[in-house]
Amino acid sequence: MPVWAIYTVLLAALIAANLPFINERLFVVGPVRAPKAVAWRLLELLVYALSVAAMGWGLETHLGQASPLRWEFVAVWLCVMLTLAFPGFVWRYLRRQ
Repeated sequence: MPVWAIYTVLLAALIAANLPFINERLFVVGPVRAPKAVAWRLLELLVYALSVAAMGWGLETHLGQASPLRWEFVAVWLCVMLTLAFPGFVWRYLRRQ
């Protein structure tokens, strides 16, 4: 897989992981929920994680042979998304008053 594809997926994951915490709209374009509940933020994070994983799988399929997705990949990907979401979580709940 080319380096540009890896960086594209990582950048998309970084942006998608922090989107639920930096805005009050549902899925960026929905109605404004002020304050938005934590459950909505976690649901958005899960949907964004699935969409970035689908984008990465599509790139991998387009550029070569796709690897099988087993439970280990899913567990690691969810941990990566939670780690990338940490700056947005800190900004929303620990820093901002």
